[in-house]
Amino acid sequence: MVESKKARKQRKAFYNAPVHVRRKMVASHLSDDLRKEYKVRSTQVIKGDTVKVMRGDEDINGVEGRVTEVITKTGRVVVEGVTTAKADGTQVARPVHASKVMIMKLDLSDGKRKDKLTKAKEVSQ
Repeated sequence: MVESKKARKQRKAFYNAPVHVRRKMVASHLSDDLRKEYKVRSTQVIKGDTVKVMRGDEDINGVEGRVTEVITKTGRVVVEGVTTAKADGTQVARPVHASKVMIMKLDLSDGKRKDKLTKAKEVSQ
């Protein structure tokens, strides 16, 4: 999708991309087990996937939870259990960039997604 290696141009391409293209850019690596099973390194993150936060502050690093929302505008995902405190003490969801999480369990309720992963598996064999 992006031709340049320059971070500035990659960010510009992401933010100027149409919605249907930007959706495909919100992807994460798969865990080692899923990578061996489907022969794919990464895939799009969708609501319902179980992910593990791999980067970030000590309080969120290593947290595993389900994705409750995918924010395509910023390329971030909202994970259950990853929150931050507001000034009044209430907890609010803390979005995490999709590249900083690893998909541990896939939500295969979508038939198209399941077909795409199985086709990729067949092609690699």
